[in-house]
Amino acid sequence: MSYKSDIQIAREANKKPIQEIGDKIGIATEHLLPYGHDKAKVSQEFINSVQSKKNGKLILVTAINPTPAGEGKTTTTVGLGDGLNAIGKNAMVCIREASLGPNFGMKGGAAGGGYAQIVPMEDMNLHFTGDFHAITSAHSLLSAMIDNHVYWGNALEIDTRRITWKRVVDMNDRSLRQITSSLGGVSNGFAREDGFDITVASEVMAILCLSKDLKDLEKRLGDMIVAYRRDRSPVFCRDIKAEGAMTVLLKDAMQPNLVQTLENNPAFVHGGPFANIAHGCNSVIATTTALKLADYVVTEAGFGADLGAEKFMNIKCRKAGLAPDCVVLVATVRAMKMNGGVAKADLGSESVEAVKAGCANLGRHIGNLKSFGVPVVVAINHFVTDTEAEVQAVKDFVKTEGAEAIVSQHWEFGSKGSEELAKRVAEIADSGVSQFAPLYPDNLSLFEKIERVAKGIYRADDVIADKKVRDQLRLWEEQGYGDLPVCMAKTQYSFSTDPSLRGAPTGHSVPVREVRLSAGAGFVVVVCGEIMTMPGLPRVPAAESICLNDAGEIEGLF
Repeated sequence: MSYKSDIQIAREANKKPIQEIGDKIGIATEHLLPYGHDKAKVSQEFINSVQSKKNGKLILVTAINPTPAGEGKTTTTVGLGDGLNAIGKNAMVCIREASLGPNFGMKGGAAGGGYAQIVPMEDMNLHFTGDFHAITSAHSLLSAMIDNHVYWGNALEIDTRRITWKRVVDMNDRSLRQITSSLGGVSNGFAREDGFDITVASEVMAILCLSKDLKDLEKRLGDMIVAYRRDRSPVFCRDIKAEGAMTVLLKDAMQPNLVQTLENNPAFVHGGPFANIAHGCNSVIATTTALKLADYVVTEAGFGADLGAEKFMNIKCRKAGLAPDCVVLVATVRAMKMNGGVAKADLGSESVEAVKAGCANLGRHIGNLKSFGVPVVVAINHFVTDTEAEVQAVKDFVKTEGAEAIVSQHWEFGSKGSEELAKRVAEIADSGVSQFAPLYPDNLSLFEKIERVAKGIYRADDVIADKKVRDQLRLWEEQGYGDLPVCMAKTQYSFSTDPSLRGAPTGHSVPVREVRLSAGAGFVVVVCGEIMTMPGLPRVPAAESICLNDAGEIEGLF
C-alpha cells in the first residue's frame, strides 16, 4: 500500500480562514493580526483580557530517547489534540516553531506528520511569521552594539577577551563555531575571538519563551550578562542600553501564532528553543493563554523525556507556576527494536525479543516522569509494520512499570486513530491525581542541582567538573544567582553523554565541559560531553532534495 507524503497531505488540507479558527476559542477578529488567510498573531490586549479565567488541564507529550527509526512526538501531540476534540472536548495544541537549520539538515520540520499535522506546513517549517528572524536580528543588534561600544572608547572597560555574547544565525554551519572578528585594520575595530550559535540556542530565544509580556521581556533582556571587566565584574545588556531597541524588534514576535490542524482545530505555534541545548518548550505566553481558552491544552517538550520533560518540569513549570495533569510518553515498536540492537534496515521484520530488550529505555523514562509526581500514559505511535505480538510485548512491559500503554494510529487515520488515547488521557487529567513537584528546591547549590539531574534522571554515578567550573558556580552563587535552575546541554540520543550508548546505561559519568549563566532567561546552562550549540549539516543534507516543482510548489520538506 502506498502512502502520501506529509507535504502532499498538507497541500490537500481543507483549511478554514483563520478568523473561523479564532472564533472557535473566543478570539474576535479584531484581536487577530493576520499573516495571510491561514495564520495570525493574537493581540496582547486579548491575552490580558482572559487572565482571570480558570485554567484548563495541561497535558505534556514527551518521548523516549530519539532514534533514526522515529518516535513521532509532535505527530502524537497533534493527533491527541485532534482526538480530544473528536470526543467532544475543547482542546488546543501548543508546540514550537521549526528552525531552518534542522529543516535543511537531517531532522526535518516540526509540524507533525501523516494525518496529524499543523498547517500551513510549508510556512511553518520555513519563515512562518518571521519570529526567528526577529530574534536573530535582536541578538545581532546587541552584538553590534557591544563591539561598537568598545570601538568608541570602551567607557564600560569591557575586557575584550571576556565578551561572552556570541553571534547567532538560524542555520547549521559548523564553520562559524569559532571565528576571529574585526579583522581588516583600525576602522573595523579590535580583532578578537568570536563565534556563532544557532538562533534557537540564543538567550534571546529563551527569554522570549519565558517572558509573560513585553515589560517582562525588556527587563529580562536588560539582565543578560554580555561580558566581564578585568576585575571580573559583569557587564549587562542594560549597560550597553540595547534592551529597548531589542524589545522593539521583538514586539510582534512576542505574540503567539494561531494556526490549525488538518482537522481545523486551533493550535498555538510559538518559540523554538532546542531541548538538547536550551529548555526545549514552546512559549509561556502561548501555553498560559491556551489554558484560559481551552479545557485541555496538549503541549510537547523536545527530544527525550530526560531533556525536554525534565526542563519543562524544572524550568518552565517552576518559572510560570504551571503543573501538568498528565504526561504522555511516546514510544514506537521500531524504536524499541533499535534500542534492542536491530539495525534500521531490518526493522520491518518481527522481533519480539528485540522489543523486550529495548524496553529498558522506555522503563527508565516512565520511572523518571513518575518521580515528578505526575501520572504517565505510554502512547504507542503505531507503524504499519508493527505486529500484534510486538505491540503486546510493549504493553506487557509498561504494565510491569505501573503504567498503561495505548496504541494510537493518528498518523494513518487522524483523530479516528487517537480516540482511545484521548479518552484515557482526559480521564486521568480530570481525576486530579497529579501531585507535581520539581526535582529539586531553589535553595540547593548549583552543583547539587546538576548532580540531582545527572544522578536522578540520567542515572550517572557521578559528575566530573574541574576546579574552574566549580569555582565559577560558586561565584555566581555569591553574586545572587544560586537559586536558578540548571539547563543541561547534552546529547539527545542517550541518557549518558555518549550518543552511542542506547537503552538504559549505568556506570557512566557526566563530564561538564563548561557552564554559562543565562541571567536574563533565569537559568544556568551546563554544557556536557561533546554537545555543540552550533550544529553542522550531515553528509547528505535535506537541502539537496528541497526545490520548487514545475507548478511552483515546494518539494522535499518533511
